[in-house]
Amino acid sequence: MSDPKPRPLRDELLRHVLLTIASVVMLYPLLWMVMSSFKPDELIFSRPTALPKSFDVSNYVEGWTALGVSFTTFYRNSFLIAGLAVIGNLAACSLTAYAFARLDFRFKRIWFALMLGTLMLPYHVTLVPQYILFLNFGWVNTFLPLVVPKFLAVDAFFVFLMVQFFRGIPREIDEAAIMDGCGPWRIYWKIMLPLSTPVLATAAIFSFIWTYDDFLGPLIYLNDIKTYTVPLALRAFVDSSGGESLYGELFAMSTLSLVPVFVVFLAFQRLIIRGVALGALKR
Repeated sequence: MSDPKPRPLRDELLRHVLLTIASVVMLYPLLWMVMSSFKPDELIFSRPTALPKSFDVSNYVEGWTALGVSFTTFYRNSFLIAGLAVIGNLAACSLTAYAFARLDFRFKRIWFALMLGTLMLPYHVTLVPQYILFLNFGWVNTFLPLVVPKFLAVDAFFVFLMVQFFRGIPREIDEAAIMDGCGPWRIYWKIMLPLSTPVLATAAIFSFIWTYDDFLGPLIYLNDIKTYTVPLALRAFVDSSGGESLYGELFAMSTLSLVPVFVVFLAFQRLIIRGVALGALKR
């Protein structure tokens, strides 16, 4: 069979031009936000497409403390909640996934189906009963409602992803470990977790990004500005009562808020792709 003919140079050039145009269109809102962060408020909307004449960093300097609380506090709150969420998801979801993938217990298929069914429930359906529960616990205006559920394997997506990965690990490894005297806990800790680094890294990265970007959860449970996360702090720049809004500082802090997400994604994008692929296919 003869090799397929190479694509003409014109087709390749046209494809690259179209992809470049599509990339510019998708990146334009981000570029506009970055450019606006260097402009004074009066020029942001009067000349929205114009490039800044000079890169004035006053919006960044003033925006860091514009809310009366340093943005260092908001970053610390976000990183604390996201870090605990990562630990909770990895511990609880991996244990749950190991049970579904490797252990036999009554009504296993029913429980697994119910767990998958929670993926179809919108967050707003459980919001009110959860809020009433946490209010009775006295957890409102604390980080506990945002952190404690993560240690109870509430993220069914991560459980399903890990179950698929664990099922791809040959059972002969478990049988050999049992013959050597290993119990379920030791198999989970000594064998399953070391072999599951890609999917664990994927779950950790997605858990961090989703928790760091979460707006609705902190909005519901956090009332004191000192407990605000970064998304809540950005919302505070816009005056909902119709007063003066600090758009320059808002765009400056929004630009800075994207840095941790970009760093995490760019640093671990290979692990994300590998973990998702290996979670869906057998190793």
